[in-house]
Amino acid sequence: MNILVVGANGQIGKHLVKLIQENGDQARALIRKQEQADYFKGIGAETAVVDLEDEVDAIAEAAKGVDAVVFTAGSGPKTGKDKTLMIDLDAAVKTIQATEKANVKRFIMISSFDTSREAIQSAPESFAPYVVAKHYADEWLLNTNLDYTIIHPGLLTNEPGTNQVNLGANVERGEVSREDIAKVIYTSLKNDTTIGKRFRAVGGETSVEEAIQSVK
Repeated sequence: MNILVVGANGQIGKHLVKLIQENGDQARALIRKQEQADYFKGIGAETAVVDLEDEVDAIAEAAKGVDAVVFTAGSGPKTGKDKTLMIDLDAAVKTIQATEKANVKRFIMISSFDTSREAIQSAPESFAPYVVAKHYADEWLLNTNLDYTIIHPGLLTNEPGTNQVNLGANVERGEVSREDIAKVIYTSLKNDTTIGKRFRAVGGETSVEEAIQSVK
């Protein structure tokens, strides 16, 4: 399986690319700067240097020939509303359009824990633009013909992965390691029962493989 990881140089993205390579599949890491390429080449991954603020065609070129696209990019907590708009909304939508243009069907979106209208209304002023961006990116994906999965992770940590999670539409807010989210993404890619589903992911007591099989 050939998988384009958008936002590969991020923390989830790096875990995911490593996992893909370790399991005998092929990752193509979409990165913003050429100097980021050495790490990925060192673990056998392909690279594509594309700025997500470029046009759709540049992303579509990077997506040619892959079997799936994963969007893990994010503007980060230290940027302003402008970058939130350009990355978490515009780049997400452009990546969806590029996936369609490249004739790739499988798409996984890493969203925010709660992107409902209620979450927007109750979010702190500084966080609301991020939730709005994720809300509309999710909505755009839901209105495509792509074989999508939307993953809503809890509070992300850098703790080592445990392979133990709780997945579902209505799980309570909680922490989850970035390494475990990468495992959830990879396992979802390998399991067609996740197509057309969206679910929350937090740390739990069920193995990722078993949790994916039972997700509603």
